[in-house]
Amino acid sequence: MAAHNPLTTTLSTKGQVILPKRVRESRHWSAGTRLVVEETPEGVLLRPAPAFPPTAPDEVFGILPATGPARTIEEMDAAVLGEAARRHGRD
Repeated sequence: MAAHNPLTTTLSTKGQVILPKRVRESRHWSAGTRLVVEETPEGVLLRPAPAFPPTAPDEVFGILPATGPARTIEEMDAAVLGEAARRHGRD
């Protein structure tokens, strides 16, 4: 059995690290991807940064108060499809 060859990289004078292409592609990380850096006992962990800050339910409930009668599932489905068609120029 062949020995496992770990991927390696080098730290630049600016403190930058280039992640190997294989890692970037498997994680779908393109240029500009924000990463959270976490120190662990084993080394450094990189995770994609969340798109939005964490919030508690009481911070967001009631932000968009509903007005008028409740909509049916069919009405909501039709509205979603209509907006998708409008945004993508499809009828």
